[in-house]
Amino acid sequence: MGRTRIKVCGITDEEALLAAVDAGADAVGFMFVEKSPRFISPEEAYGLMSLLPPMVASVGVFANPDPDDFAEIEQACTTSLSQLHGNEDAKLVKACGPDIIKAIWFDAATIAQELEKWSEHEDVAAILVDGSAGGEGVAFDWRVLAPLIDTCPKPVIIAGGLHPGNVAEAIRLCRPFGVDVSSGVERERGVKDIGLIEAFCEAVQRADLG
Repeated sequence: MGRTRIKVCGITDEEALLAAVDAGADAVGFMFVEKSPRFISPEEAYGLMSLLPPMVASVGVFANPDPDDFAEIEQACTTSLSQLHGNEDAKLVKACGPDIIKAIWFDAATIAQELEKWSEHEDVAAILVDGSAGGEGVAFDWRVLAPLIDTCPKPVIIAGGLHPGNVAEAIRLCRPFGVDVSSGVERERGVKDIGLIEAFCEAVQRADLG
């Protein structure tokens, strides 16, 4: 088992970006969803991306984007990967591909089928399993997901309700390819806390040591 990759999402300022990088994050996410409290314009995100060192990925996050709008944003701010965090169908994922992180919502009754479905899509680079489509910071039963990760041919990233106090348990139970955090490292909605970012990354790194 390799180390767990870390993505800190919802980055909106230089201080949070550099804190994530210094703490060992592998990727930072920029929210291009206008209704999000973590929304950032492509122009602002591009400026922050210029501060990223080599080997730290940038991820543009979208939800049900219009393909033309998606292409316009990607032209203004070309990220390493794109994350589709809505109810996109296979056709829209294809239009936005390749190198897509496809988010799906955890439901014990359907999660196996959803993982299988998106594992077969050639433009999906990884699958992100989130706790809730309707709210923020919702954890789910990682024990149900654990055996499915073992058989999934695509990298699986866990999101939803993760924070410095529980991410080690999620890693212990699931051994995912990566973990994604946003609200779990905020001091208030949409505002990152430097200490929490550092604590989260340290907790992941400690969990990988067993």
